[in-house]
Amino acid sequence: MKKNWLALSLAWALALSGTAPILHAEDNGAAGNSAAGKGKASSCGGCHGENGNSAMPTFPKLAQQHSSYLLNQLHAFKGGNRNDPVMSPMAMALSDADILDIAAYYSAQHISANPAPKLPPDEDSDAATDEKKAKETIQALLAQGSNLYRNGNLTSEVSACIACHGPSGEGNKPAAFPSLRSQHADYLIKTLTDFKSGARSNNVDNMMVMIAKKMSDEEIKAVSYHISTMK
Repeated sequence: MKKNWLALSLAWALALSGTAPILHAEDNGAAGNSAAGKGKASSCGGCHGENGNSAMPTFPKLAQQHSSYLLNQLHAFKGGNRNDPVMSPMAMALSDADILDIAAYYSAQHISANPAPKLPPDEDSDAATDEKKAKETIQALLAQGSNLYRNGNLTSEVSACIACHGPSGEGNKPAAFPSLRSQHADYLIKTLTDFKSGARSNNVDNMMVMIAKKMSDEEIKAVSYHISTMK
């Protein structure tokens, strides 16, 4: 009962907080042109991959992401509510129609699956011991991450991810909550760490900041590894 309450309370709090989605042209019935968006997204490929599946684990995959979320983020970069030395100037150069088209293009692509997560080798142990230890550690982290994603942490009041991001990490398009499944673990770890430190926060009521501040570094790593394996 407490677990259900924790998940529902997050969804309700999000509905009341300053994280409500920004309304843009898509909400008024306008739809982006995916074909046009492919050409307009050509400059994005260097970091995010030609079809939105970035090869670099620190750059997010955009393929199959909800257009509503992509619209909000691009408008946030363009309007200065979210700042990044690379993304901000690129977004400022985009028209509203460009943003619609680019969001339509990436949302229509298919996200790629990630290889099984691996921990870096321990230099102080032999290869066989290190491989066995790494596998056991990964399995423990994945189990911890799965439990945190589904149930949260009642002791530290960390809300369950499933409340907003869905049982399979599919997100929620109408609410502009992003799809997380098959996202790079390294990018998720960086994002949650930035929320935790306040480096990423569009407003003082940002629910992800409030959640991440209560998470340990181990929990951030565990849930990120788990999400990266979701399909």
